Parts: sequence; structure tokens; C-alpha cells
Amino acid sequence: MKWMFNSRNLLMMSGLVAFIAAPASADKMKATLAQSISPLAAIATVAKAKDFYGKHGLDIEVKYFTSGKRSLAAVMGGGADIATNAESPTTAAAMAKQPIAFLARINYAFVKTLVSEKSGIKSIADLAGKKIGYTVGTGGQVYTNYLLKKAGITEKDVTLVNMRPQELLPAMAAGSVDAINSWEPNITNAKRAVKGSSIIDTKGIYAESFNVLTLRPFLNKNPELFVKLMRAYIDAEKFLKKNPEESIKIVAKRAGMQPSDLKAIWNDYTFSVVLDDKTVKVLKAHAAWRLETGNHPEGAKMPDFMKVIEPAPLRKVDPSRIQITGM
Repeated sequence: MKWMFNSRNLLMMSGLVAFIAAPASADKMKATLAQSISPLAAIATVAKAKDFYGKHGLDIEVKYFTSGKRSLAAVMGGGADIATNAESPTTAAAMAKQPIAFLARINYAFVKTLVSEKSGIKSIADLAGKKIGYTVGTGGQVYTNYLLKKAGITEKDVTLVNMRPQELLPAMAAGSVDAINSWEPNITNAKRAVKGSSIIDTKGIYAESFNVLTLRPFLNKNPELFVKLMRAYIDAEKFLKKNPEESIKIVAKRAGMQPSDLKAIWNDYTFSVVLDDKTVKVLKAHAAWRLETGNHPEGAKMPDFMKVIEPAPLRKVDPSRIQITGM
């Protein structure tokens, strides 16, 4: 009997194709990621762009934010399951005894200071009497504290202006601040937009770690999801290192930067999916700053970060990436 190609048979074929294709999608584990647009989250950006999530059986919806602080807040508020963020919101959550699980560090980079030409600032010694924009509750605040201490001045010697990350560039352009303390892409984008502005030498004063966090109840319910997530991020790390030119284009587009600008600072970043002693050192240093300055919940003490950090998913994928002494 000859096969008749008609509407009925076409519908049957379509149904068969849908039936065959359905299980592949249905098998994927779903989660929502709250991700910073910063190049600090480059590994997560590449994982999405190159579909390393899909490769490892994940269906990850990504919600983008201008800071890691907002990303973790989305998780705390139930708007996402996983966050990429720096140590500042991490220590705040730990000190508030929130049930967070720290899964991996995915980047490490120094915070920077951009100054306007008319400010006359040439070094950190010139910051006294100046107006500085920064973002409270982020690594930019901690950096500012260490920066002033390094310069031998206090908050009383400057005017600090709390701003959202996206407000820093307009403030510099309008001349309402003399300098801004922040992370990328805020610094490079502002430098491009504000004629004559420059980055002063502050390297070594304070570096942020950028990390992957979730809440323990979600982790406990979905342990295999996070094993898959670590595999996806390790693949993304390898891709970044093997294909820097393509990676720069991908990350620059998400961050709202010119690829040439990102290329110029690409080597400032340390891309690595790891849990190491440096990670713990940064967390402890930040928590110590909170205790020293009173920037913490009432009655807070130094958290036991060995209990906050959860190495199981990463250890299952690659034990050599667990480099914390005693863990």
C-alpha cells in the first residue's frame, strides 16, 4: 500500500517527532540562576552562551542583575535558586545565619578606583577632601574602607556617596564625584565615557572572590543538579582558557562593554572553579571587617565558614579542585 502524504499523516508524523523529542527536554533538571552581568561571572556567562548547561542535562533560566548583592537577595527572596556573587553578600548572609551553601569560587579580581581629571588625584594620598562614589553592601564598600586605611585617612576626611552600580558612571560624567570605587565593567565603562579619567594604582589593596551559592534546603533536595552545574562550569572554564577571543566577545556583550576594553583587562581575572585556602581567607577577612566596623547583625560572631562551604558537588566531579586545608 502506498503511503499517502496528506494532512492526517503529517499530523501523525509531527506527533511521532514530538513524542521522540519530549523525553530529552523532560529529563533536564530545571533551576533559576540570579547572575551578575559583571565579567566576574564570565564562567556562568559562557556556560549559558555555549549551552554547557544543556550538555550536562540542565535547563537553567538566568535572571541578570547589576550586582552580586542583588543576585543573592533574589535567592533569599525566593526569586531564584542559585546566585553568583562576591564575598560581601555571602558574609552578610552567613552572619545573619541564613542557610546558605557556598559551592565554588569561579573568579578572583581586584577592585579599582577611577578618578576624574579635574580632581587632581594622582595617587591614594590625594583622596583626602574628595568626594567618592561607591556601593554600600558590596565589595566596593570593603575596598573603600581598606583604601582609606592604606592612604592613612578616615571616612571623616572624605565625602562618601552611596550609589547603585549603574549610577556611578553618570555621577562621574556629571562631575558630582571625584572618584568611584567599583568592579568591572563599571570602571572601564566609566573610563571610556569620561574624558581624561584614569585608574590610579591600588592593586593589592583588596580583591573580590566571585562565587556560586544556593540555599541548603534546595541543595539537599537537588544534590545531582549541583554536580551537573559544577561540570558545566568546569567546561566553561576550560573553554574560556582555550578560546579567549570568542569568550571575550561573549562576556563583553553580556556586560555591556566593548570587546577591546575587556580584552585589555582580561588577564586581571583568575578564572577557576575551585574551593581553596584563598577563598576562606577572603571570607574571613571580610567578616573580620564587618565585626570591626559594626556592619553586621546584632550579636553576630565570626561564622564557621567550613560549615558554610559545601564541597560535595565539586568533589564528586574533580577532587583535585578542593584545596582547602583540612577539608
